[in-house]
Amino acid sequence: MEPVTELILTALAFGGREVASEAIKDSYKKLKELVQRRFAGNQDAETALATYETDPAAWEARLKEFLAQTGANKEVEIIEASQKLIIHVNPQQAASGKYNVQITGKVQGYVQGDHANVTMNFNDESQKY
Repeated sequence: MEPVTELILTALAFGGREVASEAIKDSYKKLKELVQRRFAGNQDAETALATYETDPAAWEARLKEFLAQTGANKEVEIIEASQKLIIHVNPQQAASGKYNVQITGKVQGYVQGDHANVTMNFNDESQKY
């Protein structure tokens, strides 16, 4: 799944739960309004969004499809609202950084960061990857 679409779906799933924080409620309301505005006039998309709250697993594929069809997954305002909601839902994880890297195999060179400028030379010809 495209990372931006996953972000939006995750934010909508979290926001639809019962929450105590007004910041989370407000962020969710804003995100949902933005997506509803994008879906306006598309009854199937509006239904998928409304039903996703009650059963995210069953409606994820359809909502993902509508996010892509309408371009909602590329709208900066929706992406930013999703990020804001996720930060309110889990501030500890957001504060720890934006990368969640899990390496499970052999790695010869690895760089992480937004503006890395790295040159790596690996001269061992006996190992072909």
